[in-house]
Amino acid sequence: MKRLLLLYVLLFTNYAVLAQNKDSWIAFWDKDTTHIGFKDLNGTIKIPPKFMGFTTARKFDKIIAVTEETGQSWKSYYLSKSGKIVGRDSLYIFDNGPDCENEGFIRFTDPKTDLTGMFNGDGKIAIPAEYSALTKARNGMIIALKGAVKKKFGDEHFSWSGGKEYLIDTNNKILIENFAYHDELNFYSLEKSKVPSKDKTRENFPGFDGQYYSFINYEKEFKLWLKNSLLSDLSKKNLERHSFDKITYWKEPIGWKNESKAAFIHQNYTYLKLKLEELKNAKTDYFVSNDGLNPFIFETDEYTAYFNNCNEAKEWMYPVKNIVITSKNKADFKQDHLEFLRTENGYKLILVAAGKNNLK
Repeated sequence: MKRLLLLYVLLFTNYAVLAQNKDSWIAFWDKDTTHIGFKDLNGTIKIPPKFMGFTTARKFDKIIAVTEETGQSWKSYYLSKSGKIVGRDSLYIFDNGPDCENEGFIRFTDPKTDLTGMFNGDGKIAIPAEYSALTKARNGMIIALKGAVKKKFGDEHFSWSGGKEYLIDTNNKILIENFAYHDELNFYSLEKSKVPSKDKTRENFPGFDGQYYSFINYEKEFKLWLKNSLLSDLSKKNLERHSFDKITYWKEPIGWKNESKAAFIHQNYTYLKLKLEELKNAKTDYFVSNDGLNPFIFETDEYTAYFNNCNEAKEWMYPVKNIVITSKNKADFKQDHLEFLRTENGYKLILVAAGKNNLK
């Protein structure tokens, strides 16, 4: 129940700012905030409030997962923009929530076989339910696991054992065999060539068609950018150049705050320079983790592009690289966090959390 309440909070926080597509329908509550409907951008009601539960889409572009209450039970299905109902009782559930449309495709699970497939925006089966697992569609490509065995541990968790991984397209065509899952690949950077790419930031894979498919590796790209673009010049001007317009930071006893990048860097330049200088020292204890923007922190208009229609961070396009620096004094267990968001204009410093909270 707590999870559902959180989903509801996410669903209707600033939903109006998501109305970017002129054909989008926007979610709205009924008067007693128990049922969800959809309006077009002119305010015309397209679907009266009747959905509940796992209806997490805040914006309706082509196809969404919905649930309705019927008497003492719920029914779930996928609904296309034309009103077509498909995939009854076949919602793909991950982390206590249903799948969300990406690039006009949405995953479903066959309840009889527990295998996964995909519907397109018209509600037609684009990928048959013959796979153990599928990723979201990313630049028209999907990582698919087939023939694996689900091993459960605990009441809600499981892992896959065995099977074979492929890279397929949205027509279910195999592009690459033996394609091990890799969440650091930028699928929107695809290049095809007769010989492997020599770019050190790219990963090469032999394709089913005899060509090589290469993708930028976010981790390699970030490390190279960090060394050559940021650490090579720690002037205020360069820090501003590689920062988001607003920088978010933790301030006791207020909590999360944000300042314009110019103001924040001016006030905290000594701290930032010191921490970034530490990264040049091979003895510094730090690591870089991969994540997406936190929807509970980054809620306002300027972050909209980095979330999908269900307010999930689009980390497959806009990853956040979190540099975690452990204090030299092992007794205080303090860590400093510097988070960089990958944007269309490169990596940008977007969040700072100082271990000793010595930010101004």
